[in-house]
Amino acid sequence: MPSYQFKVDVHPQYLPEQSEPEAGVFVFAYTITITNTGSIAAQLISRTWNINDANGVHEKVRGLGVVGHQPLLKPGESFEYTSGSHLRTPTGTMHGSYFCVAEDGEKFDVDIPMFVLDALSADPSQRRLH
Repeated sequence: MPSYQFKVDVHPQYLPEQSEPEAGVFVFAYTITITNTGSIAAQLISRTWNINDANGVHEKVRGLGVVGHQPLLKPGESFEYTSGSHLRTPTGTMHGSYFCVAEDGEKFDVDIPMFVLDALSADPSQRRLH
């Protein structure tokens, strides 16, 4: 088993009640579960997100921690949080990485797999807008 390894699970959700499709505002939430699947405790220090809409607009977001936390995860422990993103199109993608530091000082990155933000499949009434 690798010493430094986190598993990332993502569950995106369209939020029609916060969106304004006619104004080009599509709001999404995503719940992420980070699990330390390695053999050494490690702390999530920062994150980098790459957000892309269907028009090819790319936004890079960097920051410390996640939702105000820099969780220290022992082997087998998980941390779950929910955050959100806005797009100007009904579909897009997100992916990124977490920068972590292990208890022994080793630094490593954890990939956040690409996931799709899709208002069209979540809300069939939006299909006729496009």
